Amino acid sequence: MPVAMTVEELERFFLAEFPRSFYPESGLTIEAVWERGRRVRQAFRQRSVRPGGTISGPTMMALADFAMYVAVLAAIGPVPLAVTINLNINFLRRPAPRDLIAEARLLKLGKRSPPARSPFARTARRSPLPTSPRRIRSRPKRKRYYKTTKISD
Repeated sequence: MPVAMTVEELERFFLAEFPRSFYPESGLTIEAVWERGRRVRQAFRQRSVRPGGTISGPTMMALADFAMYVAVLAAIGPVPLAVTINLNINFLRRPAPRDLIAEARLLKLGKRSPPARSPFARTARRSPLPTSPRRIRSRPKRKRYYKTTKISD
């Protein structure tokens, strides 16, 4: 499946459509887009650390959601009304307080609401982090199946 949007096109799209969520100070960056895969980063911010010295669950879930949205749009093109209809994370290990990296890999494209799952998530040291099964609904007319968010720091 060819890439429908480049990193630059995705960044322009997010800046235009989601200026309150994706802006230079948000810490979110799209690092790479390739056939069937995408990598995004959430820069470390002290306010994302919860008691116990780990990155908060909502920060990890937001990054997983963003990674999958980037994966969907990179594959099908700009569809602002693609929405997450389910997101679940299995927390396997707490991440260290530093940048988080999420890699989303597409399994297949289809015609209905797309299920996605991240069976492997790792840090730079290759230790498991949260996995994120999820579903996205692409509206109005392009409905596809996708897979996976891999979060690492």
